Amino acid sequence: MGLFDRVLGAQRRTEVTLGPAEAFIGITLLAIAADGYIAKEEMQVLVTTLCRLKMFRSYSSDVIASTIDRLMGVIQRQGPEALLSAAVATLPHDLYETTFAITTDIILADGEVSPEEEVLLNELHQLLNIPDELAVQIINVMIIKNRG
Repeated sequence: MGLFDRVLGAQRRTEVTLGPAEAFIGITLLAIAADGYIAKEEMQVLVTTLCRLKMFRSYSSDVIASTIDRLMGVIQRQGPEALLSAAVATLPHDLYETTFAITTDIILADGEVSPEEEVLLNELHQLLNIPDELAVQIINVMIIKNRG
């Protein structure tokens, strides 16, 4: 254990606390960050997608952007696993299927699924207890949606 680990160890391992909206944004953010790079276009798609959802209609794009910036800080400081764990723990159960569908849509928007994105979707499928049949149905619909 290094000196900084001893001094900053507790700070580095602080628990991530999220509200339901932050949890939803966090999971969708992980989808665009899964391959280790966030293109400007991906960020624009994420913000546009979130602004269209009923739960974010009262949020300005600036509020969403600042929430994304805060969550990016969590990813950089504590890693994507910490954000995913906190998000799943906080996300209301009635948003599990919606979160999986929106995340799938975001991942499939560019027509390609990286190995990292596939791992994330499989992990979400398990963590959110999405039934296999429903997960396959969501993926098929999003593939059709994103063809055009």
